[in-house]
Amino acid sequence: MSTVEINGLNKTYRSVSALSDIQLQLEAGLFGLLGPNGAGKTTLMKILSTLLPYEKGQVSIYGYDLAKEGDQIRGLLGYLPQHFFAPAQFTGREFLHYAGSMKGLKDRRERNEQVERLLTEVNLQPHADKKIKRYSGGMARRLGIAQALLGSPKLIILDEPTAGLDPAERIRFRNVLERLAKDCTIVLSTHIIGDIEASCEKVAVLNRGKLLYQGTTAGLANQAAGRTWELQVPYAEYDKVEQEYTIISSRRETNHAVFRVIANEQPPHQDAAAVPPTIEDGYMAAISGVNR
Repeated sequence: MSTVEINGLNKTYRSVSALSDIQLQLEAGLFGLLGPNGAGKTTLMKILSTLLPYEKGQVSIYGYDLAKEGDQIRGLLGYLPQHFFAPAQFTGREFLHYAGSMKGLKDRRERNEQVERLLTEVNLQPHADKKIKRYSGGMARRLGIAQALLGSPKLIILDEPTAGLDPAERIRFRNVLERLAKDCTIVLSTHIIGDIEASCEKVAVLNRGKLLYQGTTAGLANQAAGRTWELQVPYAEYDKVEQEYTIISSRRETNHAVFRVIANEQPPHQDAAAVPPTIEDGYMAAISGVNR
């Protein structure tokens, strides 16, 4: 059974369509939301977090109508915005206690247990009594993740959560989410495909406010099946390849460039060879339309 049901959702900004007829169903577990900058991901996250009104459509979250029962839904939420700010004069520990109180954790012992556990899980325990104004960008981001997880929320919405985290912290964060996903719904919005590939079984792709794909990560990779190629050309032809194909990656080998590209037909190069598609290939196929 879906925990979040989105039907015919539309949102405009001054006649510009930010979301157009979005139909989306989310179940318990980790759900990835992919798309380039300006795709509508943050707009959708703000709507689900009750922070932004919408013009048309229906949204149900754990049986509550978003348009009519926002208070009940807010009691179920944990939210990390794309741009997270915390009071600079607080320490990390003080801020989490404050955020916990705002979330209804009135029992001091229970709140303290959650705060200390989350400080450990996001690796901030050594810096818990340091003023937030002295936190690095990555530390502040980890604090934002911790506050989103306070109160055992049923729906956790994370907008670009791993921005600014080093590789070790990203792995730690993914492990925390995988454990939590057994008991709640987590929406992970990002443009970092590796985070989706490592954590999520289900994913959706947005571009220019439209839903291009919804399904499994394996199904997303399959969007590029039979259309992913590797070819080797003289390095002087780099610009030509860039004009003709959707390039996924390239590398230089002596006097040649080796490209991984998306194309509907086999490129007319002697050394072009079909290769198995990845999630990144499927994502690029979806947002580019593979028309070139």
